[in-house]
Amino acid sequence: MSKKELRFNSKTIHGGQHPDKAYGAVMPPIYQTSTYAQTTPGGHKGFEYSRSANPTRTALENALASIESGTYGLAFASGLSAIDAVIKLLQPGDEVVSTNDLYGGSYRLFKQIFEKYGIKFHFIGMQDMDAIEAHINSKTKLIWVETPTNPMMNIIDIKAASALAKKHKLLLAVDNTFATPYLQRPLELGADIVMHSATKYLGGHSDIVVGALVVKDKELADKLYFIQNASGAVCGPMDSFLTLRGIKTLHVRMQRHCENGEAIANYLDKHPKIEKVYWPGFESHPNHDIAKSQMGGFGGMISFVPKGSSYEEAIKIVEKLKVFTLAESLGGVESLAGHPASMTHASIPKEEREKSGVVDALIRLSVGIEDANDLIADLERAIG
Repeated sequence: MSKKELRFNSKTIHGGQHPDKAYGAVMPPIYQTSTYAQTTPGGHKGFEYSRSANPTRTALENALASIESGTYGLAFASGLSAIDAVIKLLQPGDEVVSTNDLYGGSYRLFKQIFEKYGIKFHFIGMQDMDAIEAHINSKTKLIWVETPTNPMMNIIDIKAASALAKKHKLLLAVDNTFATPYLQRPLELGADIVMHSATKYLGGHSDIVVGALVVKDKELADKLYFIQNASGAVCGPMDSFLTLRGIKTLHVRMQRHCENGEAIANYLDKHPKIEKVYWPGFESHPNHDIAKSQMGGFGGMISFVPKGSSYEEAIKIVEKLKVFTLAESLGGVESLAGHPASMTHASIPKEEREKSGVVDALIRLSVGIEDANDLIADLERAIG
C-alpha cells in the first residue's frame, strides 16, 4: 500500500513523510538555518534560503497536503498570513463573497487592510446558496467560507458552494480550522483552497502560531508559492516541527474532542439556566443534515447564551470557571472559554456582530480532552 492510499488515521503519522536522508531520523530534524552551501551559483540540494524553503517546513507542508487530500501544502507564520496570501491572488476592483459569521481577525483583515486596496467584500449568511448567488457579479472572484462558522457554528454546504463557484468560474476557499481534516476535507467536496489556523487543532497544544493552505491545482499552487516567498510570512523550523508533531496525534485528540463536545453540549442544552446552545450535532441545529453528510463528527466547539441573554451573567460565568481557562484561541488539549464580543470578535462593530447572532451574552467553549465529568462539574459551579 502506497502512502497516498493510506486511511486518514495513518496519514496523520505517515502521509507525505520519509525518514531524513542524512541519518534516517524518523522525525524530521529542526533545520535551524537561514541559508545553505552551494557548490556553484545555483548548485544546491533543493534549498538555498529558508524563506523560500526549509527542509522542516517542507516536511510539514507535505503532511498538510496529505491529510487534506491535496497535492500542494504551504505553511505560514499564522492563519491570518495564510488568508493574506489568498487575498493577494486578487486585483483592485475584484469582489469577494464571504460568510457574515466569521473569525473577527479575518473580518478585520478584509475590511481594514484589503478594502483600501480596492477589493470589495460582501458579508452574508451562506446557509442558502441563492443568497450567495445573488451577490455574485462579473467582478466576483472568490467565495470565502467558514464551516462550522466562528462562533455561531453555522453549517455551509461545501459541495453546493463548489458547484456555484464552478458555475461562475470563481475560486472557493474554505477555512477548515474548526472541523479539521479529521472531520471534513473540503478539497474532496470541490473546494479549490483549504485554509487552517494550524495554531489550533493541528498543533493542538497551544504552543505555536502557524497557518496553512492546501490546494490540488498546480497553477494555483505556483501563484501561492510565489506570494509566500515574495511576502515572506513563513513559519520557522521549530514551529514547523511542533506542528508536524501535533498532526501525528490529531486523530486521537479529535476523537476525544468530539466525545467531550457532545457530552458538554447535551449538558448545557438541558440546563435550566441556559437559553440557547449552538452545536452542529443537534438535530434542531440549522443545516444539521448537511453537517451530518459532510462531516465525520460534530467537533468540540460550542457556543451558548445564559437565560435572559445577560452580558453580566455571561461575564460572571467565564470568570468563575477553573478547569476551563478564560483565554483567546481554541483547539488545544486544554479546555478554553471565551467571550467573543470582547475577545475574538471585538474588531467587528457591535451592529454587524449582532446581525449574525454574536450578542454580548454569547460564550464560546473550546472543549478539550480532559475528563468530561470534570468539565461538566466546572460548568455546574460557574453557572450555579
